[in-house]
Amino acid sequence: MRTAMMAALVGAAFAALAGRAAAQADVPSKVPLVFNRYHTADELDRAMRDLAAAYPEIASLRRVGSSVGGRDMLVLVISATKTGPDTEKPAMWIDGGIHANEVQAAEVVLYTAWYLTKMYGVNPTLTSMIDERAFYLCAMVNPDARVAWFETPATPHNFRANLRPVDDDRDGLFDEDGPDDLDGDGAITTMWKKDPHGRWIRDKDDPRIFRRVAPDKAGEWTMLGEEGIDNDGDGRINEDGPGGDDMNRNFPGGWLPNYVQWGAGPYPLSAPETRAVADFIEARPNIAAAQAYHNTGGMILRGPGAEFRSSMYPAQDARVYEELAKTGEQLLPYYRSLVIWKDLYTVHGGFVNWTAESLGIFSFTNELWTVEKYFQRAPSSPNEEQQWLWRDRMLFGQAFSEYKPFNHPTHGEVLIGGPNQWSSRSTPTFMLEEECHRNFAFTVYHADQMPRVAFDAVEAAAMGGGLWEVTVTLRNDRLIPTRSEHARRNRIGANDVLWCEPEGRGRVVTSGRLSSRSDRRFDEVLNEPGRVQLDGGVPGRGVVHHRFIVEGERGTRVNLSFTSQKSRDASIHVVLGEAAGAAK
Repeated sequence: MRTAMMAALVGAAFAALAGRAAAQADVPSKVPLVFNRYHTADELDRAMRDLAAAYPEIASLRRVGSSVGGRDMLVLVISATKTGPDTEKPAMWIDGGIHANEVQAAEVVLYTAWYLTKMYGVNPTLTSMIDERAFYLCAMVNPDARVAWFETPATPHNFRANLRPVDDDRDGLFDEDGPDDLDGDGAITTMWKKDPHGRWIRDKDDPRIFRRVAPDKAGEWTMLGEEGIDNDGDGRINEDGPGGDDMNRNFPGGWLPNYVQWGAGPYPLSAPETRAVADFIEARPNIAAAQAYHNTGGMILRGPGAEFRSSMYPAQDARVYEELAKTGEQLLPYYRSLVIWKDLYTVHGGFVNWTAESLGIFSFTNELWTVEKYFQRAPSSPNEEQQWLWRDRMLFGQAFSEYKPFNHPTHGEVLIGGPNQWSSRSTPTFMLEEECHRNFAFTVYHADQMPRVAFDAVEAAAMGGGLWEVTVTLRNDRLIPTRSEHARRNRIGANDVLWCEPEGRGRVVTSGRLSSRSDRRFDEVLNEPGRVQLDGGVPGRGVVHHRFIVEGERGTRVNLSFTSQKSRDASIHVVLGEAAGAAK
């Protein structure tokens, strides 16, 4: 007996383990992708097109414009078509690559598309999300510069801007004197010249490292900057490289011109890329959440970008941001929740500032990757020596170009080499998939907290004389309100509307907002009492109570509906003298 019982228990345990193993098994995608490497611009485009073709029931591709160089600007729309048009659901905008050198940003967007599509019909949480919400995914806001960063010699920092030709040195020529790969190693590194009056010395234990000397000490080397020559013969080197507009300074939200901050462009949305993004978003007032990906530093950033715009983030909205970001810090180890102007630097005309301040969309920028993750223990702030040790033992020298002598036409004998374009900012490829997944999980949480409003309770009570009290409660069970407080104060977007429409000869006599369902008094709606403007929307994790006084006969059907730009519409009906019907 005991043996049989033990066998049964062991069998049950193995069955449970098998079930858990199946639950954790990898789910194949119809579009096989790997995220232990970076994708070129062409590969990203092809992957987005392939996902749309492989999952037509939930994915479609939209061409929203062209870049400066004529490349297509693509947005992948993910939402179940069987549950209605994407424009009638609360939606989240997610983009990457507005600064093309911030290469993992596009990878997170692609990962988001790949994971959502392959898990539809497999994972109940994500299936429900795709049924009820919409996602607008733009992996490359700056496709031309991504091509350049991958296909021409680069540093971790250049090709940030778009490739609109600009005459930086005002000599009548455009982009004629940028960096040059003088040693032919495929990267742009640093030039050093031996100089008894220099301000640098080489580390005696590690000659790869140059250290600045104290003001009262003599140095041995001068740093000449990025490798390059005087291509236009004006006596300067690398003074007019490719690009362009820093497109995260080109949006209308608090935009200020170039003399205030570099890269702003001649006017807001002057770049075709930012214009395409703005036109797409402005045409979709159902967008309730926005996420932009950048690098680096491990940050979850929200506006304002400038102190003088702080009033655009009232306390009610700040509490929503704080709760979302707090969850983000839990999902993203070593990331910090910060306010852009206060904790980082001032930004005018930033994308998430525009979406939040001009459109009332709850918006974040995540700065991907941080060296805090090198050793993955707290406190973890590796010094320069520790960072070199980590790169040597984990990347095996791939992030460094050995110093080589070079006879420079202007400077004579120099050394060229140092950290290459993979040495900083970008997530090491063996850590890339985790970085993608954790950030994806944060945006899924953000999307899940977009408004979801339903009729919570509807009652019709006879008052006598052919009059009825129809009392309605709307409930939003998500964190984000249907209208931000900033949107309410500044009349951004359309009001939510609560409709009461009796059939036949019934009519709404009057109506008013209640502070609770038990109230016997209300503030009367004087105009169109059956079409109530909810200018404050439905609060996050909150309710709205309203009472209609309806004139009608017993048995009259009264149709109630709720419409909102940032929540799905809802409807229900009640028959006077009977219980309420089913909500839709």
